Amino acid sequence: MGGVTVPTEPFQELVDHARDTRVVVVGGGIAGLVAAWECAKVGMAVTLVEASDRLGGTIGSARIAGLELETGVTCWSTRGGTVRALVDEVLTDAAIVRPRDDREWIAGLPKGAAAPLPTEQVLGIPANPWDESVRRIIGWDGTWRAYVDRLRPPLTIGAQRSLGRLVHGRMGDKVLDRLVAPLTIDRFGLDPVDVDVEIAAPGLSNALTRTGWLGGAVADVRVDAPSASIEGLDGGMPQLATALAERLAEREVAIHTGALATGLVRDDGRWTVELAMIAPEGAAAAPDRLHADAVIVATDEPTARALLAAALGTPAFADVAAAGVARDVVTLVVDAPELDAAPRGAHVHAVPGGSRATGLVHETARWEWLAREAGAGRHVLRVAFGAPGIAPATEGLSDADAAVMALAEASVLLGVHLDEGRIAGARRDAYTLVPPASTLGRRERTDAARVAISRAPGLAAVGAWLSGSGLAQVVADAQEEADSLRHQVLWGAEATE
Repeated sequence: MGGVTVPTEPFQELVDHARDTRVVVVGGGIAGLVAAWECAKVGMAVTLVEASDRLGGTIGSARIAGLELETGVTCWSTRGGTVRALVDEVLTDAAIVRPRDDREWIAGLPKGAAAPLPTEQVLGIPANPWDESVRRIIGWDGTWRAYVDRLRPPLTIGAQRSLGRLVHGRMGDKVLDRLVAPLTIDRFGLDPVDVDVEIAAPGLSNALTRTGWLGGAVADVRVDAPSASIEGLDGGMPQLATALAERLAEREVAIHTGALATGLVRDDGRWTVELAMIAPEGAAAAPDRLHADAVIVATDEPTARALLAAALGTPAFADVAAAGVARDVVTLVVDAPELDAAPRGAHVHAVPGGSRATGLVHETARWEWLAREAGAGRHVLRVAFGAPGIAPATEGLSDADAAVMALAEASVLLGVHLDEGRIAGARRDAYTLVPPASTLGRRERTDAARVAISRAPGLAAVGAWLSGSGLAQVVADAQEEADSLRHQVLWGAEATE
């Protein structure tokens, strides 16, 4: 019986070429780790440098009151299946879990009231404003105003890209301020006016054209929209960063922490990455420069723009102000048996102006594994501060005073009085909350940056500032950009003009 003979020489040449191709990844957050993995797993010689003393970026952990708790990213969106596929690839024994409680509430309503977020909604926009679950949030006057949406003539239906302007024009202030704004500000750090409807709620504008009214469009979209939820890891997300680092080590990737990239220069067809060591004394030293055929910049936006501006010979590239909102997150471990029943679900969003906090996540209500580790009566709460144009209320406070403020806000948001004696431990983390891909104008901003970067051969950039926030977005983008760069340097594809 005959067979097909596969020529081995071209394949071996490609393998050898990959081994001889040196890639430097600047930045050891999740985007950098994923990009390094995409290159290393095809045999490319990869070096990863990270300025801090650890890998993972916004995926991290801290020990608080005897518990090893996640800081930063705690879960991912299931949409697209990208993160789950990555977990299956690098962390084969992981236990993937879904929230045991995913209820959301709105707090900060008049007279200190709170209510569950209606289920029949998209981005907070209700399908039926007469539904009691909607009416208890927006009141009778808000309900009557929202009903005007059904009576208005369809003059500009489907043409409004701003979520805030669309909702305000069709359903009025109460729907915008009490249903839509709490979600966009708490989840994304975005005022509703800056949310692009076409991206945040695909199909809503077309449905509005078909149905003639916004509530009907919401109902229409909910019928056809693919289901999406969140997933996490039993034991916490830092396992993913650790697994990626271990897989990289198995592929003989050189990893240098405490190594700050200070310059990026192309000369004679290759890149040189200038480094400065900022690691503690006694740590393994990195070289002061690395030579590479390709470089992937995976840092935050200000650092990336400074490096890329010099590499591209366009100083103005560094002058673009970084986008994002300053946010403080205070993680509290509290002894409060009255929270065992999860009185307000897993996530409470605050009405703007109704609280100093933007929202709260009741982590032990959300995750069974964490509740099991914490034990009965002990709870983990994450209280967020900082909104568009408003500095975090905790700014300037000591960590101890920030914890006291966070507990006071948690008491209001959860409707359960918690005094300072309940605090078993606390930690404050400061972030720049990068806007999501659904931000108005973000696509144009990102396209302009990527066009400029693509003009340099063997150069790519990844990270939330380009992909938009959210682990699923960051991972998918890092994979795509790394794959494009691989094709360019291994197959000889021309840089995009």
